[in-house]
Formats: sequence, C-alpha cells, structure tokens
Amino acid sequence: LYTPETVECNGETFNIYLTKEELEARVAELGSELAEKYKGKNPIFIGVLNGAYIFLSDLMRQVDIPCEVDFLKLSSYGDEKVSSGEVTDLKDIDADIEGRNVVLVEDIVDTGLSMKYLVDKLQKKGPASIATVTLLHKTEATHHDVQLDYVGFPIPTLFVLGYGLDYAQEGRNLGQIYILDGDAD
Repeated sequence: LYTPETVECNGETFNIYLTKEELEARVAELGSELAEKYKGKNPIFIGVLNGAYIFLSDLMRQVDIPCEVDFLKLSSYGDEKVSSGEVTDLKDIDADIEGRNVVLVEDIVDTGLSMKYLVDKLQKKGPASIATVTLLHKTEATHHDVQLDYVGFPIPTLFVLGYGLDYAQEGRNLGQIYILDGDAD
C-alpha cells in the first residue's frame, strides 16, 4: 500500500489523519455488523463513485454473506475542496432494486446534500429497505436532514485525502487518510 508520512498534492502538503490500521479495524467492524443485519437477505451494496470504491471494496470483503454490488455516480464537488451545493447525476445504477435490501455506501458525508438526494432517488425505485453507510461524517458540516445508519469515523470539518478521496482527482490511491498540514491544530 502507498502510505507515505506526508503527501504533496496540487501544491499542498497533507499529513496522516487515519492510519491504514485504524481504517482496516473499523471497516472490519462495519462489515461484521452489516453481515449480521443482512444474514439471509442477499443485500445489494450500491457504491457512490468515484470516492467510495476503495471503501466499498474493503467493506464487501468483510461481509461474509451472499451480496451483490452496483454503482452510481454523482458530481457535487468538481475539482474544488468544497461542495458546489448542486448534485448532478453522472451514472445511474443498472440493477433493479425493487423489493431489495439496499446498502448505500459513501466515502464521506459533508453537508448531507448528496446522501439525501441519493436516498430520495433510490426510495422511488421501491426497495425493501435502504441502509446508509459512510466512512467519514463531517458532523458539524451536515445541515441536510439525513439518516446515517453506519458511520466509520465522525470527523471535524477538515479537507481529507486518500483511501478513495481525492483532490482534483489526485490522491485516491493513498492507503491512509490525510489532512492538510496545519488543519489538526
């Protein structure tokens, strides 16, 4: 895994915030909880591209029950460090989720706009249930009413990078989560 002590990305320096070991342990816990909840129900995990793909991949490998996967893609950031406040659909799911147990997997919930949008959108497709999972939740930044059933790590309002999270499409391949130098002070 690519896990340097510090990272230079788009002219800025980032330091480790969550280690590979912390991520692995929490993802294993979440996977175990989901496997228990959905035993015998063959859930469909829906990952939000591009950011959630690494988290979803690791999470699904910790779920020891039959399950399926699909993806959708939204845009609310572009190449910026803050949400634009508008959600755009870039790719819809391919699966028919009517009557299915859906596990919606996000990398990060910031304002809650994207997650709320997705839950509302998926509800219209008639699933039996929708559970929401996010690796990171910026609790202080969330101002949309959104239920998060499983949260990996509540975090302050920091700009994060790595483990699928990017800065202008760079840094997704990092094996840990990093924050801007000086942000943890």
